[in-house]
Formats: sequence, structure tokens, C-alpha cells
Amino acid sequence: MLIDMSTIRPGTHDRPSAANRRRHDDAPDTAALFTRLATLDDGPERDAVRDELVTAWLPMAHRIAGRFRDRGESIEDLRQVAALGLVKAIDRFEPDRGAFESYAVPTITGEVKRHFRDRMWALRVPRRVQELRNKVRVARRELAQSPGAAEPSPADIAAHTGLTEDEVGTGMEALESFSTLSLDAELSAREDGYSLADSLGAPDASYDVVVDRESAKEGLRRLPERERAILYMRFFEDMTQSRIADQLGISQMHVSRLISRSCARVRNEALGEQARRRGAGGPSAA
Repeated sequence: MLIDMSTIRPGTHDRPSAANRRRHDDAPDTAALFTRLATLDDGPERDAVRDELVTAWLPMAHRIAGRFRDRGESIEDLRQVAALGLVKAIDRFEPDRGAFESYAVPTITGEVKRHFRDRMWALRVPRRVQELRNKVRVARRELAQSPGAAEPSPADIAAHTGLTEDEVGTGMEALESFSTLSLDAELSAREDGYSLADSLGAPDASYDVVVDRESAKEGLRRLPERERAILYMRFFEDMTQSRIADQLGISQMHVSRLISRSCARVRNEALGEQARRRGAGGPSAA
């Protein structure tokens, strides 16, 4: 009995097996080159075969890089990173372990992801914080896809991800910390050019005065009573040396020597105390 082959429904008997399914156009058949590469020692011949493999598989690396476009990095830089991942995959691939494409795709993809994780942050951020950021970002997107959904709260994100609200808070802060802002960046459209640097405070000289007074306290307490009185009259009551001399019944020259000697003693004791604290790792060590 003859069978009319045109009556057989397409997609049943003639369906190709998984092993024969068409691969990507940028996945060339280079099995022979990889087998040859495995037999070669380091040298010009091995380098030539390696370069041939890189050239053959580079379109695939560029395709993988294209998946990450529009994430703040130029496509050319992403292609460079993907090419580096391709070279690593070629160097590490063992032909008897399976198809090169199955090994190269996760290797190249991982290289590009590491680039975003380690190089795209303006400041070095712990990996744990980066992972929290990614989980929060994905959760916010998933929760916002529901029809009529409002902006998810930290509690909503915590329930969705299984994180604590503190961890969600850390991840949300990291979402806003991917890049830095120049201190010269203008904060408004006004003509005065008000920048971020203008909003920063300046050092307060009064703090230095407080520190100096605290440092001098012990030294002043150890001075003889008459010398403490002279310093008080000179620097707190703003009396002249001549008037102090008249009040104490001594010469103005003697008052001058006592002031100089007392100030030098207090200064030396204060500096010595600071040096001892630094040596002991105390609060003045900073």
C-alpha cells in the first residue's frame, strides 16, 4: 500500500530531535579547532589557533553583551568585557566535556555581570549590599506590575523577598548610591549657580577654642596661685602688664616674665598630654 506523504501532519513525524535543533547563527562548528588547540603547547602555532577561535566566536560574545545595553555602560565597553570572558572560556574549555557554547555562554555572561557588580559603582560597595540592592530592585519591579498597584512599601518588599525591613532599607539606600554627584553640580536652575558644595558647612573655629581650653585646664590648675591670678587679670580682665604690676606691687618686667613662663609651662604640659594620649590610642589620636 502506498502512503501519501503529503497527508502526514507537519510537526509530528518530521519534528527534529533536540540534538538536531538549529543553533544560533553565531555558534560556529569549531570542534576540530578545539581538539587541535588541546594538543598544542604554548607558542606561535597555539596562539594562531586560539586567535582563530576568538574570531569565530566573537559575534556570540557581542550578542551576549547586547543583552546588557541601556544599563549605564557603553556597548563598546560591554563588548570588550564580553570578549575578555570569551578568551577565558576558550582557555579553560575542555573539548571532551561537551559543546563549547554551553560552557561559553554562562562564562561570558558571568564576566559581564561581574563588571557591573565590581566596576560600575562609583564607590566600593560590599557584595552583600549589592545583592540586597538587586533583590529590592527586582521586587519593586515585580510588585509594581500588578494592575493598579501602588508604590510598594518596605514592608511589602520584605514580605515579597523574605528579607527584613532593615535589609530592605539598606537595599533601597544602595539603589540611590550607584553613582556619585559632583560637588560642582548645580542644585537649581537659578542664575546664581548654587551648587552642592555651597550647601556644605565650613569648619567652626569655636571648636578649636574649646579644645585648647580643655587642654590647658590641667596645666592652669597646677600653676602657683599668684601666676594663675596674673593670667586671669591679663587674659580675662584684659588688664595691662603695668596695671597688674601696680596691683601686685612688682615691676612690669617681672609681670612680663611670669606671663611668658606660665604660658610656656601650660603649653608644654598640654602638648605633652596630647602626645601621651596619641601614644595610648586615646581620643586625641585621630
